[in-house]
Amino acid sequence: MSLLVVGLSHRSAPVSVLERAALTADGQIKLAQDTVAAEPATEAAVLATCNRIELYADVDKFHAGVAELSTLLAQHSGVGLDELTPYLYVHYEDRAVHHLFTVACGLDSMVVGEGQILGQIKDSLARAQELHTAGRLLNDLFQQALRVGKRAHSETGIDRAGQSLVTFGLEQLASGGAVEKWAHGKRALVIGAGSMSSLAAATLARAGVAEVVIANRTHERAERLAQILNEADDTDVPARAVPMESVRAELTRADIAVS
Repeated sequence: MSLLVVGLSHRSAPVSVLERAALTADGQIKLAQDTVAAEPATEAAVLATCNRIELYADVDKFHAGVAELSTLLAQHSGVGLDELTPYLYVHYEDRAVHHLFTVACGLDSMVVGEGQILGQIKDSLARAQELHTAGRLLNDLFQQALRVGKRAHSETGIDRAGQSLVTFGLEQLASGGAVEKWAHGKRALVIGAGSMSSLAAATLARAGVAEVVIANRTHERAERLAQILNEADDTDVPARAVPMESVRAELTRADIAVS
């Protein structure tokens, strides 16, 4: 038997497709159950977040497994297979393990190093255990991924690494005072929605600015980043997305801009 993962994420698919493919809690349960009922798979677990939908399975045949898992994802997501296929990625054996470990460390997240993914992986494993769709392979895999993710956060400070530049800038602006005191009531504009811009936006929100505005060439990505910030557990700073042509007007209102 061999480990296989088929999925789509913010790296492979536009926001419009991710939103249409999103699975409800019941949908995730049915997908896992239908996967183990299919011939190529004996174990299955679904990892679904606002930025990814991944189906992990223990399969006995690679090509048949890819075809079956892709078909099941399409059926349960409501997005046609022909439309969904160009956005799917496939990882097998060692590459599948490497992928889940990368996800657990926060390296594949839109905001690099975010820790929320560990809770989502834990929930995915618990659901598969409850449904009895996780056997020895997936139990060992997900538990090891959780250990790797926790070590990455505790030993490397990955959730802080990308914040250093913005943090340094805020410290200079605060002129030796408390960053949070300087940031209070300030409006921040972040131009871009890639990994570094996402880290900058998260750092500004944690510093306690009054608002984070995100401008990006692809407006959907700016909207998705704003949504993530608005739903974050560690801050209540509002975030909103604007089109790139609004940057000039937003600069007149911003106290700090990151580009």
